[in-house]
Amino acid sequence: MKVGALLTSAGINIGLCILFLSFYSVLRKQPQNVKVYFGRRIAEQHKRLRGAFILERFVPSPSWIVRSLQCTEDEILSTAGLDAVVFNRVLVFSIRIFSLAAILCLFGVLPLNYFGQDMQHERIPSASLETFTIGNMKEKSIWLWVHCVVLYIISGVACFLLYMEYKHIARLRLLHLVRTTTNRSHFTVLVRGIPKSTHESFNNAVESFFTTYHAPSYLSHQVVYKVGKLQKIVYITGELFSDL
Repeated sequence: MKVGALLTSAGINIGLCILFLSFYSVLRKQPQNVKVYFGRRIAEQHKRLRGAFILERFVPSPSWIVRSLQCTEDEILSTAGLDAVVFNRVLVFSIRIFSLAAILCLFGVLPLNYFGQDMQHERIPSASLETFTIGNMKEKSIWLWVHCVVLYIISGVACFLLYMEYKHIARLRLLHLVRTTTNRSHFTVLVRGIPKSTHESFNNAVESFFTTYHAPSYLSHQVVYKVGKLQKIVYITGELFSDL
């Protein structure tokens, strides 16, 4: 594969990304899609949507990209929640790792691979990608240590960043749990459709199941019989049917 073909493929992919971002910029402005992209904001503000025709809604605008880059972590946390912050941290971590790898490879590894053999090089757009790989270096070359150093640097930085991100996200999660109001529904599971058994009761069946498979998180259970609006309707219907 030639370098020129690789650059062409990269250009096509970049063009498609710009096209999809333009489509998103237009779709997010349409009134029928507001509930999809801004559902939480609408639910909190209780605003009515206006369906009037506005030409600006059909014109792509990159301003939302600039505003999203300027958005702070506290604003994301208050607007979209903790999950959005975690997703944003994953993107930031990926950008940092790939940026470091790109810098080290472009200015450290690729030049050594390209000039690894005593040969007449063609122009870079016409050169083969094999000239940029480690296979183009001489056997027992004294520059092979550069590849090892680069790998160790990337691995070490990745482990350090993973530790820092995990520590940061764990702190945010603890703060989120402390600030939110405790609700029983957060720690309760509704179990329905328990199979009948001739050897043990429903109470013993539930306790045996959870103590066997969910012992670390199981605390207690409460058996509830014939509750709810549906059960009342069924009961009233049965009485009416018996009267008829």
